[in-house]
Amino acid sequence: MPSRRRTLLKVIILGDSGVGKTSLMNQYVNKKFSNQYKATIGADFLTKEVQIEDRLFTLQIWDTAGQERFQSLGVAFYRGADCCVLVYDVNVLKSFDNLNNWREEFLIQASPSDPENFPFVVIGNKVDVDGGNSRVVSEKKARAWCTSKGNIPYFETSAKEGLNVEDAFICIAKNALKTGEEEEIYLPDTIDVGTTSQPRSTGCC
Repeated sequence: MPSRRRTLLKVIILGDSGVGKTSLMNQYVNKKFSNQYKATIGADFLTKEVQIEDRLFTLQIWDTAGQERFQSLGVAFYRGADCCVLVYDVNVLKSFDNLNNWREEFLIQASPSDPENFPFVVIGNKVDVDGGNSRVVSEKKARAWCTSKGNIPYFETSAKEGLNVEDAFICIAKNALKTGEEEEIYLPDTIDVGTTSQPRSTGCC
């Protein structure tokens, strides 16, 4: 397939299986949500044109499977990432506890030139579930973790209702732009749809 010259910002979404990574991506790119959960196999991506400071960029959002057998997807998958999004389910403590593992996995595999300052964004998803009564990870606790990791921007979202999804991805794109460069890329035809979620937000760039 011929390569196309364009300004590409590569974003990778990591997190446990079922936290709503695919739903967040589909809500942002396609404004669609599906209640039917379908586990992502390996990795998939969607693209969306975004305008930042009067320039047009292609945001290439890579969605990964949260299952352990797919965690080590190889250096090629992580290479060239401009921003990494860490997603957890505010109703599942384990998914929050695993954020550090996902962050470390990314830094090891991607080997960014400046790991201390590489842009991450954290999303606490599914805040809509059970009217918030099922929540086990407080916003305060999540923000404290983000602060301890270098003041990572934090958003609370609902992929199902679209809450804060747009705001989160605008912040993600702006952070990606800090490391992004024009690259010659290949755009294979692949898309996937999947999980459930919901939100509220705070803080960015």
